[in-house]
Amino acid sequence: MVTKVNALGDACPIPVVKTKNAIKELNGAGTVETLVDNEIAVQNLTKMANQKGYAVRSEKLSDDQFKVTMEIGEAMDAGERPEAPGTAEECLVTPGARPKKIVVAVTAPVMGTGNDELGAVLIKGFLYALTQQEELPSTILFYNGGATLTCEGSASIEDLKSLEALGVEILTCGTCLNYYKLSEKLKVGGVTNMYEIAEKLTSADLVIRP
Repeated sequence: MVTKVNALGDACPIPVVKTKNAIKELNGAGTVETLVDNEIAVQNLTKMANQKGYAVRSEKLSDDQFKVTMEIGEAMDAGERPEAPGTAEECLVTPGARPKKIVVAVTAPVMGTGNDELGAVLIKGFLYALTQQEELPSTILFYNGGATLTCEGSASIEDLKSLEALGVEILTCGTCLNYYKLSEKLKVGGVTNMYEIAEKLTSADLVIRP
């Protein structure tokens, strides 16, 4: 069985997410072919396949079109093989190895340093990627500039609502909302204080700061 995935024009991490979903839908052995439009997506898909133990090959069809083909075996169709140690996904999805309580602390409306426009794209992609994980964090804390991500105008509201519906606690610092004059614009989750933020962080098995 061959399943074709069209991820042309999709930003990271959507090509990987679409491919993983296609693999799950195989419900057994088969082939998944994913079309992407950049070499970074090819590298991400190849890395994912190697981590899962799938046979993988890539082909350049044109200057802006690539095909990544994965062969899925019967025993690995649902991603039963754990991620390789040290991978970025290890803390969230490695079966039997993740800490019991993971807290994500978002302190800015961007991810990383360098270019804020790129950083805004990255944090949106990160929050979306969280919605696709097999194992979810228990709480996501938003404080300082990160408080803007839970408020009106944020591009991540729907993803955060999806996480909340899946049982993830979404909390935003009340002092930060007041400072940025956003108290009336909170669109998802609840309001918290520094005592609770400290309690959540110190009691977590692992804190992730994107």
